[in-house]
Amino acid sequence: MTAREINRFFLLSLAPFIGMAIWLLTAGFTLDMPLLGFTPSLQPFGLSAEAGQVQQSLDKAKVNAVATKSTIEQFFKLYEQSANDTSSMLKLATAQAARPSLIFDNRIAAVFGKPTRTVTSGNIDLRLYQFSDPNYKGYALKVDLKSDNAMKMALGKDKVGSSETTLAAANRYGAIAGINAGGFADSDDGKRYPLSTTMLNGKYVYGFEPTFEDLAFVGLSKDRKLIGGKFSRQADLDKLNPSFGATFVPILLKGGAKQQIPSKWLNSPKRAPRTIVGNFGNNQLLFVVADGYDERGGSGATLDELQDKLAKLRVVDAYNLDGGGSTSLVFEGRTINTPSDGRLRPLPTHFLFFK
Repeated sequence: MTAREINRFFLLSLAPFIGMAIWLLTAGFTLDMPLLGFTPSLQPFGLSAEAGQVQQSLDKAKVNAVATKSTIEQFFKLYEQSANDTSSMLKLATAQAARPSLIFDNRIAAVFGKPTRTVTSGNIDLRLYQFSDPNYKGYALKVDLKSDNAMKMALGKDKVGSSETTLAAANRYGAIAGINAGGFADSDDGKRYPLSTTMLNGKYVYGFEPTFEDLAFVGLSKDRKLIGGKFSRQADLDKLNPSFGATFVPILLKGGAKQQIPSKWLNSPKRAPRTIVGNFGNNQLLFVVADGYDERGGSGATLDELQDKLAKLRVVDAYNLDGGGSTSLVFEGRTINTPSDGRLRPLPTHFLFFK
């Protein structure tokens, strides 16, 4: 079959279809499509379910947030109440803790009156009193040692055999106050030596001497407690762990009980300027100084008068320090007592207090 014949065959085969198409175009025929019974969704499949879950989570989070806010508010209310209660308890505890100290100070004020001067620091508390008894005028210095640097003993001019006034020693060391310490013995060459057993910075100045006659050692231990008494053996004194101390006579109180005062010291002299040291149950110290015009026995205080006064104050242990013209009390750069010599006496040992 030739190409011409093939073309004629296909043309004849397609003729009916071409004719129908021409008819449709010229006749204006239209075809109506049936309406669908639903509106197609434009959202991807499954998005509505996820949105619902998200909304539920948001609603739940909102409820949790409200609950959390309420819990926090309750917590802060509870915290505020607790803080107020704690503050009130602290104030009450502070007030209760201060009561024993207040009672203690009031007990002392009942005997000596109100303090005339006070010094308070992290190192020490000092209260100075001035009082008058029927037979003498006196001073009291209450000392609360708060640190190891609050009190020390000094040798006159820092040399054995030398002496200086308590005021000179206090000024030289920068001490806030000072009291005369132990007794002394003068040598033929004019030197003044501390009497019997004397300790400085935990060491014996010139060895231990067993107690003789009515002498007694008095000083401070390394834990800032008043120690003293009669010692026949060095080991007995060493057990008290002494830091410093000096010697004089006699012992007035032991464990709160009055000690018998040797007759020699009751009457020779009967009255005199005196320096006494004692301690309370809380380890605070009390120094009592009695003024007198001379050493002839007609002015000043007797030892039993001072013993009674200390017992009334509930002092535990008490010792008599050097007296007469040696009695010295200095405070803030001034001499407080009236020295019976007319001026302060140079001494070999001094108790000094530091602010």
